[in-house]
Amino acid sequence: MAKALMVVGTMSNSGKSLTVAGLCRVFNQDGHKVAPFKSQNMALNSFITKEGAEMGRAQVVQAEAANIEPSVLMNPILLKPTSDSGSQVIVNGEAIGTMPASEYYRFKNKLVPDIMKAFNKLGEDFEIICLEGAGSPAEINLKTNDIVNMGMAKMAKAPVLLVADIDRGGVFASIYGTIMLMEEEERKMIKGIIINKFRGDVEILRPGLNMIEKLTGVPVLGVMPMLNVDIEDEDSLSERLTSHTEVKLIDIAVIRTPRMSNYTDFNVFELVSGVSLRYVTSVRELGHPDMIIIPGTKNTIGDMKWMRQVGIEAEILKQASKGTPIWGVCGGYQMLGKTISDPFGVEEGGDHQAMGLLDSKTSFIEHKRTIQMEGKFADVQGIFSSLSGEPLVGYEIHSGVTTYPQEKAITNIKPIVDANGEAFLEGSQNVENGYNVYGSYVHGVFDNEGIVVKIVEALLAKKGMKMDDIKTVNFAEYKKQQYDILAQAVRDNIDMKKVYEILEAGL
Repeated sequence: MAKALMVVGTMSNSGKSLTVAGLCRVFNQDGHKVAPFKSQNMALNSFITKEGAEMGRAQVVQAEAANIEPSVLMNPILLKPTSDSGSQVIVNGEAIGTMPASEYYRFKNKLVPDIMKAFNKLGEDFEIICLEGAGSPAEINLKTNDIVNMGMAKMAKAPVLLVADIDRGGVFASIYGTIMLMEEEERKMIKGIIINKFRGDVEILRPGLNMIEKLTGVPVLGVMPMLNVDIEDEDSLSERLTSHTEVKLIDIAVIRTPRMSNYTDFNVFELVSGVSLRYVTSVRELGHPDMIIIPGTKNTIGDMKWMRQVGIEAEILKQASKGTPIWGVCGGYQMLGKTISDPFGVEEGGDHQAMGLLDSKTSFIEHKRTIQMEGKFADVQGIFSSLSGEPLVGYEIHSGVTTYPQEKAITNIKPIVDANGEAFLEGSQNVENGYNVYGSYVHGVFDNEGIVVKIVEALLAKKGMKMDDIKTVNFAEYKKQQYDILAQAVRDNIDMKKVYEILEAGL
């Protein structure tokens, strides 16, 4: 079986996911077969494996860092919030239903066999498993039957590293408080402390490091600086969503709906010089961008109602009538149609009027479609006609079935997993009377470098400009470079010799 090492944090957004990604990259560079693992992840950003299984994107990022294919074994339980008190529960890549928090809390212990089956299977195929916890291991109201933090570490017999965020202040109190709220047996499992997001001279921090080591009996393995590294982050706490981005030559606005999912679909635009990507929640923030994107969502009907209530829908309709390109992905695509029906109560039930910008109708069914796709753009018209014939690769995650006139389809795709599968038309467009409205179910639809170039060129041409000074970056190569930068930062600031000793010693 593989050696196991677990990373927990003093709180959410302390840097657990990034630390695991960095360690996976270092282990891989050192010649080890390493895999990430998170028994239970709560996130709206998800990914579909080649087998059609749904998993959290954080473990996909970590798998990429480890240079391996993502597998649902790395994240056997995914919780996708549908409201403030309930989540869709996905086990081994398949949705088993939606539960309120109290029901899931009683149910989760039944999932331990699924967790251990996935963990043990990984252990047969890899030398090292780098586990990630969730939130804080000191959430004493949730410690009973814990399956993701110290409870998981016990099941995996994994020594634990504790990561603490110094950027928000109170780092020593959070370290001490976290460890002291643990049971004695759990404290002994903490083998090292990593302080994250530090700015300044580490020597000034030295007295505090010495004191926290004496108080806890746990060595500080390193102090990671605040990194300027561009690696995909967890959805709910991402700084991408709240930073005030400067409006550039080409301005793209993404509607940040309450249940937005898979906003990582649009990260590629941030790599194009002269392009600003902004996440907006009001008409005032929206302004008059060159392109508006309506993203995927875990609650299409609820988020569409929210857009209507805050006036964003009316503003989108107004700007669309003037030719501003509108692009909807997944749930955003469904919103752009005429109607959304929910006969099985997948979300809120009933029939609902949608935005009416596309000649399409959506009906929710009980079974979710989860599949990787590849293909090309079909006969795209309007401002983005140059996309016609461009190759694309992506994946679909949706419960809705959308019907539309086939002559208005924008992509021609087929399942990746089925070599003999039939290609089919997908997505829809409305380019009549000066409109430029497009929708697609395919996540990752913009990731191809050629697609982004053509979109930006088209937006520039609409303004009477050319792409002389705008540069693009190969997205896949860029991500590899960022993982290598992260790995080097880990080597420079964390005592990897001690980490290997902890890993080898186990529990």
